[in-house]
Amino acid sequence: MEKISKLYQKVILQHNESPVNFEKHESADFVVEAYNPLCGDQFKIYLDMGGEKIARAAFFGYGCAISKASTSVLVSRLEGLSLAEVGQLCEQFFTYVTPEKSPEKPHDADFRAFEAAKQFPGRLKCAALSWEEIKNFVQDKKH
Repeated sequence: MEKISKLYQKVILQHNESPVNFEKHESADFVVEAYNPLCGDQFKIYLDMGGEKIARAAFFGYGCAISKASTSVLVSRLEGLSLAEVGQLCEQFFTYVTPEKSPEKPHDADFRAFEAAKQFPGRLKCAALSWEEIKNFVQDKKH
């Protein structure tokens, strides 16, 4: 029971109930789709660029509390970042949710909330879904 309560910490519950920039933005410069066919989680992440930086980020869709909260945390951090900085942010997040990794200095409370997913392999994909797609988007744009 302790593992489950850690998994659904305050951060996850807050971001699930009141996600950041949870809205459709069909006219966005870019739309990144995150879909997990195994559980049905599906989000669209809308990005507007302002020069070399993300000027606006929003998302819409549906999924479990973990995937929705994780996407909300992601979107809350994108605005004002360059694509290179977004790639670094994703790598930082992955140190918290990848079983073989652990952050050098665990200091990010939002990211730490998803660390418990390491103990639930079926939930790792939920936590990382949108982050993986944004990372792929950044890599595609660099090439």
